[in-house]
Amino acid sequence: MSEQAPNEARVIPLRPPAARPPVARPSATRPGTTRPASERPATAPGTAPPRAAPKEPLWRDLVGDVLRRERLAQERTLKDVADAARISMPYLSEVERGRKEASSEVLAAAAHALGLGLGDLLSLAQGELIRVTSRRVPGGSRGRTGSSYDGLCLAA
Repeated sequence: MSEQAPNEARVIPLRPPAARPPVARPSATRPGTTRPASERPATAPGTAPPRAAPKEPLWRDLVGDVLRRERLAQERTLKDVADAARISMPYLSEVERGRKEASSEVLAAAAHALGLGLGDLLSLAQGELIRVTSRRVPGGSRGRTGSSYDGLCLAA
């Protein structure tokens, strides 16, 4: 009978190697001793390490959400608004879904088709940004009352 390799299980890690927590190694001084406090992890055993702050939403997603919300509030179809704005219906759909980074001209045309000015659209998107980030970031508005933003500033 020929020699065959034994059946071995293949381990496929769920996380990339860099994302794995470091393996606790015994102290180099004596086996069985604990690490000094300066070398111990900051979290208590059995608790998860602190998570990184959640990513802020993309501007195109916020603007698209505002456009769609306004269109639906007016009970208008995508075709109706696209025709009024002189934008193709598929392109406006992509903008509303945050798939396309629309130019200021396209945003202004879509806003005007909805009876809004470009400033109104940007102000609504800013409000959405503040609402979404204060909900997602621990501490909300970071101990302040109200918004620290009085207006929107775009710089080139």
